[in-house]
Amino acid sequence: MSGRLQNEIRQGKPFASIEVEASLNLVRTSEALRRGVHELLKPQALTEAAYNVLRILRGAGEQGRTCGEIAARLVVHDPDVTRLLDRLEQRELVVRDRSATDRRVVVARLTEAGRALCTALEVPLDDLHRRQLAHLGPDRLAQLIALLEDIRSHLTPPEPNPEQP
Repeated sequence: MSGRLQNEIRQGKPFASIEVEASLNLVRTSEALRRGVHELLKPQALTEAAYNVLRILRGAGEQGRTCGEIAARLVVHDPDVTRLLDRLEQRELVVRDRSATDRRVVVARLTEAGRALCTALEVPLDDLHRRQLAHLGPDRLAQLIALLEDIRSHLTPPEPNPEQP
């Protein structure tokens, strides 16, 4: 099976290492999976990150979540959760209020329109994920999940480079 990515990207020489090949395969596969999600969310004018915020807030219920709590739960990192919330609030999918216990804290909550949009997208997204991955079957999917979790558990954030602003 080795060499398929090399052919797909029309690379004439082998990868520097099997680790490089594996890493690039992960990136290529992730992009292919995300492309399907992007196309499904596009008619709703939602990004993956914006949809992720809606799902996080739906899970929070009436309690809502602060920007920091939302940022910590995002599947795909977005450095500007405030901007995401601004756009969702303009579309009346979320509301933000000051915390009753600490006026310095702003809590975001899902509106009924936001909840309805989440509900409307749930089945199509589940169907998409099934179409993308069901061919692997439950055992291979469980193996894949275990491998991916193992990889993530060994990754450490890169050290900040003082040379870069």
